[in-house]
Amino acid sequence: MGRQPLSAAPGHGQPELSLSSLWLSIKNYAAHDDPLVATANLIALVVVSNQPFYPLYLYWLVGPDIAPSYWLFLSTPFFAAVPAVARLNTIAGRALLPVAGIANTMLSAKVFGTASGVEMFLIPCVLIGLVVFRPNQKLIGLTIAGLAFLVFALLHGRYGAPMHVYTPEEYASFVKLNATSVGTLTAFVGLLVAGLIDGRK
Repeated sequence: MGRQPLSAAPGHGQPELSLSSLWLSIKNYAAHDDPLVATANLIALVVVSNQPFYPLYLYWLVGPDIAPSYWLFLSTPFFAAVPAVARLNTIAGRALLPVAGIANTMLSAKVFGTASGVEMFLIPCVLIGLVVFRPNQKLIGLTIAGLAFLVFALLHGRYGAPMHVYTPEEYASFVKLNATSVGTLTAFVGLLVAGLIDGRK
């Protein structure tokens, strides 16, 4: 009898295959025929992928009191649901992204206090609300932008005592952290929009 072919070692190549399958699943989940919807989906999933690192950034750059940041994971399912909602209704899916961002900013302002500078995240929320809708849908984007402005105008300084009060030095580091995060997210959105503009030429 001939020899049986040697079988691969148990588990050999499986991690690579699993990671590849996971990445393909995420890519397919975010994909959409409408480039604006696909852009909103991508932004939402990037936010989801970065949320687990926020407590670590907080620990490294601000201080050891990171427990309040766990409240922010309440928003994770809403960001993660953006592509699923968009498959049912493209307008609702795109609107969910900035609205979830506004709600998360409000929660963050209550948890950390406005001295943390977390209200700066309203800026990319406004930008996203304005760029993921077409000109004939601009009323939706303007409504979302108006909501962000109202949240800042009406609630700034009215959130009450934060869940944890940081030191002035920690708040200064907090502002730097949030400013960097906002700048990075805004630049990322800008690059995506620039790509969409180039694609139309």
